[in-house]
Amino acid sequence: MPDKGTRPDLAAIRQAAERISGLVHRTPLLRSRSLDRMFDGELHFKCEHLQRVGAFKARGAANAVFLLSDKELGRGVATHSSGNHGAAVALAASTKNAQAWVVMPEDTPAVKKRAVESYGANIVSCKPGLGNREAALQKLVDEKGVHVIHPYNDYRVIAGQGTVALEIMEQQEDIDLLMVPVGGGGLLSGSLLVIKELRPQVQVIGIQPARADDARQALDRGERVIIDCPDTIADGLRASLGDKTFPIIAELADDIVTVSEDAIVEATRLIWERMKQLIEPSAAVPVAALLEGRIELKGRRAAVVFTGGNLDLDRLPWQ
Repeated sequence: MPDKGTRPDLAAIRQAAERISGLVHRTPLLRSRSLDRMFDGELHFKCEHLQRVGAFKARGAANAVFLLSDKELGRGVATHSSGNHGAAVALAASTKNAQAWVVMPEDTPAVKKRAVESYGANIVSCKPGLGNREAALQKLVDEKGVHVIHPYNDYRVIAGQGTVALEIMEQQEDIDLLMVPVGGGGLLSGSLLVIKELRPQVQVIGIQPARADDARQALDRGERVIIDCPDTIADGLRASLGDKTFPIIAELADDIVTVSEDAIVEATRLIWERMKQLIEPSAAVPVAALLEGRIELKGRRAAVVFTGGNLDLDRLPWQ
């Protein structure tokens, strides 16, 4: 079984899919003729914004929590999160009648805090920045002995996130390209472990904000880069790669591209208007890459992961 010390393979990701099937949705692939014409190719959008808790994070959190022993669950679970992973851990813990604590930065959108609270978790506020989040989480561990479910740097979480790509391969196997937003790298890592095993010829590209380009820098330098508190509207992508996600991405990813804040806003609005899908800015970065010509789609069939749909409607990105 995958754990913090065992890199998952395709078999482990398939086992994760079975393990979490009772909690998560099998989300649809949607099409848009308008966007196909705009980018001169074929786009298949994996709608994880329609997932439980409104994000793909439900998958990794459920897999990690469901692998815990009764003794571990009895101590409670904890994580740090800008929102979606925190809600996912809270949901998974509630199904096991386990207590959950979520460390959240003070600038987290209110809608994401409300979601975490709605699943019965305890919120611990901290100053923005990865260092502050990790320090607050360590304090919880020291005081309460809770079991940590890291947002991305955990092989159990990576295996759960890989089930997104597993479903895509079952729904539309003959893709040429997979486009995945990158924050801490859990989704991209899990996707790479699936795609490069099943269809190694498929190009897998990660996309991140230029203001949070640690993954792009890391690939250039050949070592992890930490950006403690990046300033980007894509709040779900402010994390830096972990020591478990970086090696997988460095080995298997075809490319990492970056996009501007203006393009992220434009892409978010485009999806709302053309597809009527309520996605958050973090989910729009692949379309932003197409808008800015960072990725060439012409004549190709691509899958795009809409990672989440949780945003504060009182603070829309174009207001």
